[in-house]
Amino acid sequence: MAALFALSGALLWGLGDFLGGIASRRISVLTVLALSQAVGLAGLVLWILIANDPFPGAAELLPGVVAGVAGLIGLGALYRGLAVGAMGIVAPISAAGPVVPLAIDIAHGTVPSPLQWLGVSLVLTGIAALSLEPPASGPRRLAEGAGLAIVAALGFGVFFVGIDSAADESVPWAVGAARSAAVVVAFATVAVLSAPLRPPRSLIPMIVGVGVFDTGANVSVAFATTEGSVGIVAILSALYPVVTVVRARVFLQEQLSRRRRLAAASALAGAAFVAAG
Repeated sequence: MAALFALSGALLWGLGDFLGGIASRRISVLTVLALSQAVGLAGLVLWILIANDPFPGAAELLPGVVAGVAGLIGLGALYRGLAVGAMGIVAPISAAGPVVPLAIDIAHGTVPSPLQWLGVSLVLTGIAALSLEPPASGPRRLAEGAGLAIVAALGFGVFFVGIDSAADESVPWAVGAARSAAVVVAFATVAVLSAPLRPPRSLIPMIVGVGVFDTGANVSVAFATTEGSVGIVAILSALYPVVTVVRARVFLQEQLSRRRRLAAASALAGAAFVAAG
């Protein structure tokens, strides 16, 4: 079940990132983040009411709050990288975010099996090769992309650790706390920077889609961490660039070279090894 939930999270994140990257090319990244996070929060409030889980307590939900802020920062860096055309730099490095929870797992004595280590290597190698593009821009774009990628990777890594801790008490409350914190920070940043909050009408369905897919991914990953090792869950969830690139091929007619097809096969085979191990 952990593998199934984690792979569902990867699928949903990939769909959301594709839409978020396109929307961020037309309007401010902050606008996309703030509105999409608010859309997701509305659905989560309804879920919390239906689930009727008892409130775990502020201290128990604090890791979820940290996860939400870290995930928001990671998404902002990723969307900015996609918007400025630095996907080939940002995506492969941001996919290294699972190294953070994997290291914490190992520190606590949860060590992947040899088959899972092989799968981890194949997944990360495949994602990097699939996302990598020849750097057509100069050193400034390379530096900007690398900086955004590191921020995104750290943000996603901390998100996994925080949501894993908070979800032990209640998955609905954990994801709700994470999204509430993200919404507060996003709108506070919009207010400070005076970013616009009225997107073109044509982009509203896309922003709603970003919110729905991203929230669905958070829910899937939170459930996955209650079923298995957070490090392994993070590795499987890191397959989201595969979805984003395939969507770009189908809808934007971006070509997939033989190298990229082999890279996708490597990543998917690695996911199978991780799940089987």
